[in-house]
Amino acid sequence: MSVADRARDALARLVDASATERILISSAALVLSVLIGAVLVLVAGRMTTCSPSEAVYYFGTGFCYDPIVVFDRLFLGALGDPFSGGWSPDGQFAVTLRETTLLVFTGLSVALAFRAGIFNIGTQGQMVVGALATALGVLWASAFVSGVVGTVVLIPFGILVGATFGGLYGAVPGVLKAYADANEVITTIMLNFIATGVALYLVSGVFKDPDSAANQTVPLAEFAQFPAVLFGARQNFSLVALAFGLIAIAALYYVLEHTAFGYDVRTSGVQPEAAEYGGVDAKRTIVASLTLSGALGGIAGAMYVMMVLGTFQTGIPAYGFDGITVSILAGNNPLGVGVAALLFGVLKSGTTVVQFATDVPPQLVGVLRGLIILFVAMPEFFRLLAKGLPGAGSKPEAVATDGGTVTENGGGADE
Repeated sequence: MSVADRARDALARLVDASATERILISSAALVLSVLIGAVLVLVAGRMTTCSPSEAVYYFGTGFCYDPIVVFDRLFLGALGDPFSGGWSPDGQFAVTLRETTLLVFTGLSVALAFRAGIFNIGTQGQMVVGALATALGVLWASAFVSGVVGTVVLIPFGILVGATFGGLYGAVPGVLKAYADANEVITTIMLNFIATGVALYLVSGVFKDPDSAANQTVPLAEFAQFPAVLFGARQNFSLVALAFGLIAIAALYYVLEHTAFGYDVRTSGVQPEAAEYGGVDAKRTIVASLTLSGALGGIAGAMYVMMVLGTFQTGIPAYGFDGITVSILAGNNPLGVGVAALLFGVLKSGTTVVQFATDVPPQLVGVLRGLIILFVAMPEFFRLLAKGLPGAGSKPEAVATDGGTVTENGGGADE
């Protein structure tokens, strides 16, 4: 058997891997990345000068950096040291959950578009638009309500505003792709720049807070922000927001796996020509998918405004681009997005802990984080890539002319 045949065989097995096998592969990749990262830390430690009292010794040799301490801070430090006697939900654990909550929505945004066979690189721009619209909408509505009633009314209202404007902004590349055959990668990337530029223009001018030197809107009232539950008010995290994220995961999974719209999305992503032949309206599916994808990105922006900042401020971190990595880690599965977002949130939060708790250079910490993400993502990346290759996988989902799936004996079966 040639090398090419073996490669095709491996890809076919990867495509057909069960959920359990994929979890085991990803876990093995995580362990391997940690082992390789430990070697890199030791090598970097040998190339650094330190006093004998500061060195750690392995194999009878002194090293300036201790890989055990580095990975302990990277993972357990991000969780707030759960095995220590004085563990508290406040502090770094809250930071990790905050990052996870935002990445859940951006990851779901990208995953939905990818399941439809659409590369939405514009989640960042949709998040910016949703965030600005939420800030302005909630500021306007705050004049009519206050107190507990204001919180109950304004939080769903802010999420709805963010979803609406993020969805409308996501629909723009959807319409361009469906009716003008414009490449969605190019249009979504360009719309990211447009969203950032327009937001900067508006917030530095007409909507600028006159009492602040920063380019930001007037701060939201306390009752217009997510309430802190079990966490301190200074942690910029709310369990209510995380609950919204978990609901979004379950809802999107149900939509994709158990509704007619989800079937249209999945078949369009796997076999677009056959799906259209089977009765799927390809143009409508493209627009609807990118609209819903943009809405999820807009909700991430609403969460950022009402949970993290309490205002809209230019320079929103690149959660939308991080969502691409989260989606790939999850294999574009909404249920996997929750786990992938938690892992990515731990790595982002733990990176800060390592930089403050050790002498390891931030560049090396960035390499370790990238190494872990690369190793864990590569099996799913190759699996998704192999799905598009002819003959990859032994159980392709075919589409029948009546809109159902084709069974093994050639008959049509409804989803």
